[in-house]
Amino acid sequence: MMEKDAKIYVAGHRGMVGSAIIRQLEKQGYHNIITRTHKEVNLCRQTEVEEFFAAERPDYVFLAAAKVGGIMANNEALADFMYDNMTLEMNVIHEAWKNGCKKLLFLGSSCIYPRMAPQPMPESCLLTSELEKTNEAYALAKISGLKYCEYLNRQYGTDYISVMPTNLYGPNDNYHPEHSHVLPALIRRFHEAKEAGLREVVCWGTGTPMREFLYVDDLADACVYLMNNYSGNETVNVGTGKELTIKDLTEVVARVIGFEGEVKWDSTKPDGTPRKLLDVRKLEGLGWKYKTELEEGIRLAYEDFLNNPMRAER
Repeated sequence: MMEKDAKIYVAGHRGMVGSAIIRQLEKQGYHNIITRTHKEVNLCRQTEVEEFFAAERPDYVFLAAAKVGGIMANNEALADFMYDNMTLEMNVIHEAWKNGCKKLLFLGSSCIYPRMAPQPMPESCLLTSELEKTNEAYALAKISGLKYCEYLNRQYGTDYISVMPTNLYGPNDNYHPEHSHVLPALIRRFHEAKEAGLREVVCWGTGTPMREFLYVDDLADACVYLMNNYSGNETVNVGTGKELTIKDLTEVVARVIGFEGEVKWDSTKPDGTPRKLLDVRKLEGLGWKYKTELEEGIRLAYEDFLNNPMRAER
């Protein structure tokens, strides 16, 4: 168990996941939380990371920092996604080990699993067949991070764990029209269509892929729970165990936002992986289960979008 006064470093605290982890830590009474902005410590610069860890020597690390984006961003900036993510992960994990960090939690992504993985996807299917090409670079970087944690555990006896969340959404999300993930992109698209009085919204692909979504504050709760209750080399899936088609998702988003027009599909745009559902039996066996249902979570995310106009500028 993490001590309430332990020094805890949350890398990526301004992002959706990092900010949610801080909310959860504070809610549970942890008060010695360390953060640094990108300008203060560039995690891709090894020297800066070395100096930070040597000075602060955190007891625990939540590694939520990452270069992230939707299907277009991943497909257009393959080299950037691989380099930035692999570099910052290796820098942080390595310096945590060098400076005696008691425990580290590395956050990955469900895209690490094969494109045609068995459904729902168990943790054991990692590296059993080829990845989805549209986010292969990001996935390879994340796989490298979780494997480095595993290898440190095996070689040096560290207690570093990896968590693989499903598709996330919620407060502090990225709503950029081209670089965001599917759910925030839909929130922005339907909101703008409603505001403009449009009778039609065009969405990418065919609407047939199946996806699972988890409210980010539920993920944060799971991360703190696992930091306190799990040790092991194998990653842990975090999700709801429920899925729906992208078409069904658009209907939920439209209903929450109040858009009453028609949805049309641009099948010239990519669908991505046909299905991505995580097997969460391991996590449930450890005693944790999600709390926020999808429609309520989307309602909370939309409130955050409306209350923070600058979200749409990112």
